[in-house]
Amino acid sequence: MNGLHGGDIYDDCLKEQTEGKVLLDFSANINPLGMPGRVQQAVIRALEDAVHYPDPKCRKLRRRLARTYGLSEEFFLCGNGGADLIYRLAYALRPKSALLPAPTFAEYEEAMKQGGTRCIFYEMDEGLQIREDILDRMEEPVNVMFLCNPNNPTGLLIPQQLLLRILEKAVRKQILLVLDECFLDFTGQEERSLIAYVKETPYLFILKSFTKMYAMPGIRLGYGISGNRTLLERMETAGQCWGVSVLASEAGIAALEETEYKEKAVRLVKEERAWLKRELEACGMQVWDGQADYLFFRTQGKWDLYEQLLPYGILIRKCGNYRGLDRSCYRIAVKDREANQRLIEALRKTGG
Repeated sequence: MNGLHGGDIYDDCLKEQTEGKVLLDFSANINPLGMPGRVQQAVIRALEDAVHYPDPKCRKLRRRLARTYGLSEEFFLCGNGGADLIYRLAYALRPKSALLPAPTFAEYEEAMKQGGTRCIFYEMDEGLQIREDILDRMEEPVNVMFLCNPNNPTGLLIPQQLLLRILEKAVRKQILLVLDECFLDFTGQEERSLIAYVKETPYLFILKSFTKMYAMPGIRLGYGISGNRTLLERMETAGQCWGVSVLASEAGIAALEETEYKEKAVRLVKEERAWLKRELEACGMQVWDGQADYLFFRTQGKWDLYEQLLPYGILIRKCGNYRGLDRSCYRIAVKDREANQRLIEALRKTGG
């Protein structure tokens, strides 16, 4: 698992490589506004209830989610982060084969392999965009397919009409479409969500997370939405009974009240993403037009940018371990202007 993800600030080697400088972590895509005060206070208050076991069915949180989305609580399953739900799905279904785009979030493949599933890959072209030819790959004997919208690591959105055609074909072919919308909130285009379709078909499972938007990755909280009750019941029993802590549940309930915070975050990320993209391009990088709270770029033959930035106290995400990418590819989080300027200044000093 080591090296699959960003956010590993705990490696003792980093202390030596950053020469004692305060680490600025651009490798994890977390809301630059930080954890909302209301969420922090909710966690503190919940400490009194931590002497009890958590509710294994997350009833209170599911009721609040149901109110947010206008669905009944039976459509929701909560987990210890989005990754927990991916693995629960893999163990619950143990499908014979799964269709995965490449590159994309590594946990889809890892979870499927642990469940004994054969992975079939849709290799993207140089633009790293999902295109209509993915519909042809759905003609193969596939039980499950994963899509990330916007995709990780590129931040690119799937064209909406194509996404609807994919769903339509998945329903027709009886392929479970697992749609990861964990970063969709940051795009300011939530109308692209397919949540409304969970009432129409059992062949759709939507993955959501509190981690990124509410800057609470250390708390671990995610949820799935589906009209497939049998699937949700099997997933519920595919992992430990108490997957969501008392603290995490209360944090999620408080986070769902943070509408102004969320709107502010979307505005900030949009402004800073545009600024950061211009500056990266001025440094000679090829930058993809991502729509989330991170940017994906390729250097001009510089394969050691990660190592070059460490002495400046800056940690970025190497993307060479993504399927279909090489060591010239990197991903950075969009932060506030002060942090973003520090990154660009360090890039210029490296000759980037």
